Amino acid sequence: MKDRYITLLLFLLMITPTIAQQDVNYIEEPETNFKKRMQWFNDAKYGMFIHFGLYSQLGGIYKGNEEGRYAEWIQSNQDIPTDEYAKLINTWDPKDFNAKKIVKLAKKAGMKYLVITTKHHEGFCLWDSEYTDFDIASSPMKGRDFIKELSDACKKEGLHFGTYYSIIDWHHPSQVVTINEKTKKHNWGQISMKEGRKAEYVNYMKNQIKELIEKYDSEIIWFDADWVDWWTLEDGKDLYQYIRELKPSIIINNRVAKRKIFKKDFGTPEQFHLEDKVDYYWEACYTLNDSWGYKIKDTDWKTPEIVYTKLKDINGKGGNLLLNIGPNINGEVPQKSVKILKQVGEILKKEAK
Repeated sequence: MKDRYITLLLFLLMITPTIAQQDVNYIEEPETNFKKRMQWFNDAKYGMFIHFGLYSQLGGIYKGNEEGRYAEWIQSNQDIPTDEYAKLINTWDPKDFNAKKIVKLAKKAGMKYLVITTKHHEGFCLWDSEYTDFDIASSPMKGRDFIKELSDACKKEGLHFGTYYSIIDWHHPSQVVTINEKTKKHNWGQISMKEGRKAEYVNYMKNQIKELIEKYDSEIIWFDADWVDWWTLEDGKDLYQYIRELKPSIIINNRVAKRKIFKKDFGTPEQFHLEDKVDYYWEACYTLNDSWGYKIKDTDWKTPEIVYTKLKDINGKGGNLLLNIGPNINGEVPQKSVKILKQVGEILKKEAK
């Protein structure tokens, strides 16, 4: 009888933390807990954004067509059919991608954290995911794990590591592009969810995000594409809760839900920054030239002085600057980006003396 009692007690002790954790409402966490979790982010001030995917090999040009501002949107900009676009996986061979060099560059520039597009709108995954074949393992880069390489390099250099994940997916079979009645073109930005398939796709997202957390110890999940009509505020809150249950210490941007309403864990103004201080954490993301993804003909580079001025202005108003680079077809950071970042780093180093 005593042995049975001890066994039962041990079992209850084992399951109690799990039950308690499920009862936590992470959206309404105590302010002291929230501030403690956000402390490193608030102290960081400056991070590196990396846009890298199948689109990088095109450099903003597809079959001679240069249409579109942002190179990573080339499938949408040029209305490339999904099956045709997917063939890019066969020629995607950025063998010169060097995570150690990229992380060391970020550190030399004065940056304290890094976020990479593990899955952009195109749906291609930069890691070997159990839940899709549209990933790095199906490309000529099979055997490489860029996300692990970056995560490991960040740990070694003392930088925090984050992963970007798009809510929409132009490749996933649950979604379909429809014709815009005004433009008569496919509406990629407002891709529709097929009837009865939303739950399937949300489960797909959750499984992949779980991979990013468990395989690569992601400290930030940086969402995008919250604007799509079928993604609701409640969907975002549910996903937020799920992720925090997986890893309570993780930081999630406000685009997990509807960015105009939802401000946890931090706001995300894009290509502009706030004019005044606000009562929430925020991070402004900017391109270094004019495109997020690599674009061969984009030479509209910001000077080191402009970057430094933006950084100081943003920091002075309580925000962080997340500054983007777009590795090229070979996986290398453009030399102009390297030069600018290093020069900003030198300015910051002199300022600190």
